[in-house]
Amino acid sequence: MADVRTVLWFDGRIEEAAELYVSLLPDSEITAIMRYPEGEDPWPGEHRPREALTVDLRLAGVPYQLLNGGPQFPQSEAVSIAVTVDGQQEVDRLWDALVGDGGVESMCGWCRDRFGVSWQVIPKQLHELMQGPRGAEVTSAMLRMQKIVVAELEAAAAG
Repeated sequence: MADVRTVLWFDGRIEEAAELYVSLLPDSEITAIMRYPEGEDPWPGEHRPREALTVDLRLAGVPYQLLNGGPQFPQSEAVSIAVTVDGQQEVDRLWDALVGDGGVESMCGWCRDRFGVSWQVIPKQLHELMQGPRGAEVTSAMLRMQKIVVAELEAAAAG
């Protein structure tokens, strides 16, 4: 049996990131932590004893691995974690947790957390309304938003 997972490259703080991520979504957990060997100094001149090399986790049942590889490959919007939730309350909760404490809002339901990882926080109502008879108007409304607001999507769908 194959084991497939997405690996996200970080420059430190992977245990902190993993703890945040698993706290946000049901059916999420940290499954393993591998540390750099004792005496191994992956970042000469910096003192990070027994820093985690990898953290394996599941987010809503989906496996990921966070790799503490250093500054060579920073996160970018080219890769994002897309989360579809039910309703405005869940959009707000997840969005606020991700952009809080140094995260950045972007457009169309995209944001970047304080670790540089990009997320898409999408209410399932967006998909439903975009497939309706006024899908173009719903899409146009969504394109003007940062955080997706369900009431505004519903207003666009109603005309």
